[in-house]
Amino acid sequence: MTRSFTYRSFSKKLGVVSIFFFIMAGCAGPRKTAAEVNQLPATSLQPFGRTSLDNQKLSLVSSASGFGFRFDGTECRIIVSVPAYLDHNYLQYEMDGVYQKRLRVSSKSGEPVVLKAPGSGRHMVWIYKATEAHTGPVMIESVSGHNVTGLKQPQAPLIEFIGNSITCGAAADPSEVPCGTGVYHDQHNAYMAYGPRVARAVGANFLLSSVSGIGIYRNWNSDGPTMPQVYEKLDFQEGNPQRWNFATYTPAIVSIALGTNDFSRGDGKKERLPFDSARFVNAYVSFVQRVKTIYPAATIALLSSPMVNGDARILLQNCLAAVKGRIDALYPSAKPVAVFFFQPMRARGCSGHPNVEDHGIMAAELIPFFKNLLQ
Repeated sequence: MTRSFTYRSFSKKLGVVSIFFFIMAGCAGPRKTAAEVNQLPATSLQPFGRTSLDNQKLSLVSSASGFGFRFDGTECRIIVSVPAYLDHNYLQYEMDGVYQKRLRVSSKSGEPVVLKAPGSGRHMVWIYKATEAHTGPVMIESVSGHNVTGLKQPQAPLIEFIGNSITCGAAADPSEVPCGTGVYHDQHNAYMAYGPRVARAVGANFLLSSVSGIGIYRNWNSDGPTMPQVYEKLDFQEGNPQRWNFATYTPAIVSIALGTNDFSRGDGKKERLPFDSARFVNAYVSFVQRVKTIYPAATIALLSSPMVNGDARILLQNCLAAVKGRIDALYPSAKPVAVFFFQPMRARGCSGHPNVEDHGIMAAELIPFFKNLLQ
């Protein structure tokens, strides 16, 4: 089950004293002059994923969206905020090629996020949004540090992963907030989800376009809005007039992993009709056609679900095979649709989702598949 939030813009201006403090604080270590400590504004960052720039702040919107930078010394600071309607959200980061941890960002503290390096020297940092778009944005104002400079993602093929809560990395990480406690996004870990892990393993960049509880023709416990209805919205919210600019990226592969929620029986309270394979296949074919219109050169990969087992697993596989057959017939000169079927899994995360270790298993299954597609 997913918990949605209304996407609203939020701006929190700092006073002159605060700005002076953050510029001068910079990186810990030997005493520095003002010329040695600099501040990199959000407008100078080179983000990836679904993001937007509002009121000079960079809003990280989609799962695992983020940015990179380098700094010298042992410490740097990020001026970051979340909307007032949201108590907290999460970032996570990698330093010098090693994953570190999740970072809780409170709407009340007003304190910068401080990153500490294990030693002096030059350090490389990649920041990621740990949670999904429906959780709400994380807004970056600036990064301050000793000789801080922005980073652009390396040139590499891009894989877009379209999916549901599994693709988000939702309910995967109860290491800080146990399952059944806190709020829904307290256990999100987008960095450790199968998509980013596959991309890192095959030397690709990634983009996550995912929403918890969503499906192709119906959702976990509702008739919509489904992925085809929200895919073109910046934050996957049907009521948001802001659309995503698909010209921003050109993926080599578009991976679509939907169906888990179409097969769901809901909460057992709200009336739920039996799964309709014809509606599922028709809606899936229409969605793939739309994706091919946006990205005509991309290879389309359809993934099954490790959470759909028994007879439903066979039915889902048959439906995906039918989608492939129809798309290949409609586009005979295009690259054939690729299909991957996960092995059955007894997920160990919160509310029956895969946990971080399960995502590692899923990624290991997928790596040869995506390596072959990239070749």
